[in-house]
Amino acid sequence: MLDHLITGATVVDGTGSPSFRGDVGIRDGRIVAVGPAGSITEEAASTEDATGLVLAPGFVDPHTHYDAQLHWDAYATPSANHGVTTIVGGNCGFTLAPLKAEDADYTRRMMAKVEGMALPALENGIDWSWETFSEYLDKLDGSIGVNAAFMAGHCAIRRYVMGPDSVGKEASPEQIAGMVAELKKAMEAGALGFSTGRASHTDGDGAPVPSRHATPEEVLALCAEVGRHEGTQLEVIVAGCNDEFTDEEIDLLTQMTVTAGRPMNWNVLTVDSAAPTRVPRQIYASEKAAEAGGKIVILTLPVLVPMNMSLLTYCALNLMPGEWGPTLSLPVPERIAALRDKGLQERLVAAATSPEAGVFRRLSDFGRYVIGDVYSEANEGLSGRQVADIAAERGQDDFETLVEICANDDLRTVLWPMPTDNDQASWDLRQETWTNEHVILGGSDAGAHLDRMCGATYTTRFLGDTLRGRKLVSLERAVQMLTQDPAKLFGLKDRGTIAEGNHADLVLFDPETVNSGPARLMHDLPGDSPRLTAESEGIVSVRVNGVETIRDGQTVGATAGKVLRSGRDTYTVEPASLTFGG
Repeated sequence: MLDHLITGATVVDGTGSPSFRGDVGIRDGRIVAVGPAGSITEEAASTEDATGLVLAPGFVDPHTHYDAQLHWDAYATPSANHGVTTIVGGNCGFTLAPLKAEDADYTRRMMAKVEGMALPALENGIDWSWETFSEYLDKLDGSIGVNAAFMAGHCAIRRYVMGPDSVGKEASPEQIAGMVAELKKAMEAGALGFSTGRASHTDGDGAPVPSRHATPEEVLALCAEVGRHEGTQLEVIVAGCNDEFTDEEIDLLTQMTVTAGRPMNWNVLTVDSAAPTRVPRQIYASEKAAEAGGKIVILTLPVLVPMNMSLLTYCALNLMPGEWGPTLSLPVPERIAALRDKGLQERLVAAATSPEAGVFRRLSDFGRYVIGDVYSEANEGLSGRQVADIAAERGQDDFETLVEICANDDLRTVLWPMPTDNDQASWDLRQETWTNEHVILGGSDAGAHLDRMCGATYTTRFLGDTLRGRKLVSLERAVQMLTQDPAKLFGLKDRGTIAEGNHADLVLFDPETVNSGPARLMHDLPGDSPRLTAESEGIVSVRVNGVETIRDGQTVGATAGKVLRSGRDTYTVEPASLTFGG
């Protein structure tokens, strides 16, 4: 007897093949029967008529930071609500294990700074009772509502081996050997691979995070260890990810994937017609790696993700060059006084518009910012208005006006930069970029930057755009981009497509309504901390390993997710053999 039978659905199986009206039978967490509508006659404990609905494999999000949130939110919301059944965490070099007890405070403050995780949530939502990577995975196993795989992060490993010396010092040969030994333990416990960060991230003390102090020799020694374990990967974020790779970065990235003999992915490629050299330069890095026998996979989002800013809390503005970081790190009264200085305002604007700002230059048109939430009587009526319009009324410069508005709110004002890359030329470039053999969809950063952005909804937003909006790809290809492509990257066994024998990770949605609702701010994290989230629209049912976890966009209480461990749940992906549909 089948556990569940879905009948009459429009089956989009994830391979890119044409859809068909069919039935799918589930037993013991697996898909055991797939056929044309009416062809499955075996009795089932429950049957669902899915006429008019689309049945697809569960979506795979290749770049999240749910490492902390899963401890208090088993479903990794809102990702699960938007059809995601498998997430990959531990990216950018940031993981919560291995961890010595005396380093927990450092780790919490670092994660709060670099990934925008609310410190009260980290302090109140987790018991921090593990030390090894194995203990961290074991703590989640059996208690989550999504499948979750985790990279082993460079920062955690370096801190574990070197302690406070991990910041500011190069590792000795003995310390590198110690890091390799810890990475080996993590791989043996099931870590999906190794992640590192060489971008401009700083820790809770304002110093470069541990991974930024590593020499290329240290990084390559760790990559070599990855290649000794089955079903593993590499992930990296470097400075050039924010604009264009340097020759030195391309050389290091190539050496990393070749040394490991494993694919490597990075996050995230921003596509903008105003920066026409960016996409070719980033793709060039993948081409150079392929020539050397490696594989560099580029993640890019198929939607524009609104991101709010603030002069009060850490955000992308802190990463601007020049005096931005030091100024925004001052105590609030001193910060307000400094920001009101006309000379400093001119220098900040000049730095924001300089070539050194890289991809952050897109944030430098302060007149295009829309005022969000305001908190003072002086700012009453400004919410929803564009800074340029307010500045024109006041006879001020755009940035001067923005500073005054924020100062009136003691810098609490929420700012919404309007995207500069929503033009037709940028969308044409995205459509072209998606066909490249080195590019897949991803980069949601779900679980991070919680009060700043909500990228977790890209799956349903993309499907809505595919079916009823720009229609840049077919439905079959869109589903493949969300399922089989990322599953192939990570070598996920029996996931990513609807086929007999595969795990029953499935999404049933209404093609007439599938989409995301608007982002809204909620205070539902531990410690009453805020986050942006959004309801899904048109998601009828989500099944993880055959068990329904979402019904009509809401969680139903089942925790059938699994911690996916390398080797057991993944196979080794040879770089030269990795291709994507399209």
